Amino acid sequence: MYRISFLLILMYSTLNYAQEVSKERVITVLSKLASDEMKGREIGTPENDSAAIYIAKQFADNKLRYCIGDSYLVPFEYKGKTVYNVCGIKKGKSDKILAFTAHFDHIGTSENTEDKVFNGADDNASGVTTVIGLADFFKTEKPDFSMMFIAFNGEEKGMKGSKAISDLESLQSKYQNITALFNFEMVATVSKFGPNALYMTGDEFSDLDELFNGRAVNGLQIFPDPYLGQNLFYRSDNVSFVKKKIVAHSFSTVDMNTARHYHQLNDNLEIVNFDNLTQIINNMGKTFEKLTPENFKPTYNNKVDFN
Repeated sequence: MYRISFLLILMYSTLNYAQEVSKERVITVLSKLASDEMKGREIGTPENDSAAIYIAKQFADNKLRYCIGDSYLVPFEYKGKTVYNVCGIKKGKSDKILAFTAHFDHIGTSENTEDKVFNGADDNASGVTTVIGLADFFKTEKPDFSMMFIAFNGEEKGMKGSKAISDLESLQSKYQNITALFNFEMVATVSKFGPNALYMTGDEFSDLDELFNGRAVNGLQIFPDPYLGQNLFYRSDNVSFVKKKIVAHSFSTVDMNTARHYHQLNDNLEIVNFDNLTQIINNMGKTFEKLTPENFKPTYNNKVDFN
């Protein structure tokens, strides 16, 4: 009887608790997205479509629900072509939602060099790997928050994908339930603040970072944006949701003053610190486990420009 009870407890624990994401899994996902075969994932190319399909497969493996319709692929038009965002939902104990997002497109290929592929390992295969990693982390758990996972297309061409999906009428009711949106943008390197740390754009506009840091685990910390002169808060996909008055910030580790790989051919796997990225994914997951609609209610102040 004792053995049966123990096995039942073990089975329940396995089904209802999060699982850490391995470094090998992080390497596999990021390497696929940043591979030469993806040819820089430029919007409107077959390789961009392949990246979207790959991300959708990861969402399916994590048993996410469709955001709309009968597919994770959410189409929109770009220069006469049908292209795709990718969206999935994890149902939690509450209808309140935490959204995790990143753009998956990059800038394609070059005709002027032997190394023709802009792999975009940091920009932004690393961000998409973080989103997929969080879906992995919560695969067997029912968290307090419901969770929305979105991979945006067309950021490099003016945030086309996030604008398109943020305006979809069929998703407005879900957006009204978003407590906060975490947009991951270039998280492959160790930040100027050291390992296990990110900075948040627009930290002067809300209390999200303070509330998150108050419950962060294992030394994980979000720091204020140290590059205020670059106006990063309004330069990434989070702004499409800021305009809807959703608390939405981008999170990064890249040093915007010294990085030499931004939109360069050397943005490849050699840039990536896989130990640090794996640590961040798991510690963020463990922190999100502790957040509930009761203890995590970030709000904007009166400084933010919603236009």
